[in-house]
Amino acid sequence: MRRIVFLTLMCLAVSVVALAHGTDKHVLGTVTKISDSEITVQAQDGSSQVVKVAPDTSFVKSGAGASIKDLKVGDRVVIHAKPVGSDLIAHEVRFGKPPAATAKSN
Repeated sequence: MRRIVFLTLMCLAVSVVALAHGTDKHVLGTVTKISDSEITVQAQDGSSQVVKVAPDTSFVKSGAGASIKDLKVGDRVVIHAKPVGSDLIAHEVRFGKPPAATAKSN
């Protein structure tokens, strides 16, 4: 009985995590082209994905606020985008080095 309860709770936990992202799509790769309205990203498998930039798209470079002007061809990105029809609309573009982890003191 304990095993069944445990498995049921695990399935429920996995379902909640999967639903937390909703319909967002994550685009990961290298920027190959930038315009005021679009970013083209090449994934590791060689495929390209065009993501549209909205007025409210946020840009984060190395953990700090940035703008599309800070993004360069060749930068590695993670873009959180929402599918709208056949387009992907970015709501967050992250690029640059991740912020340095702070050391714990004993």
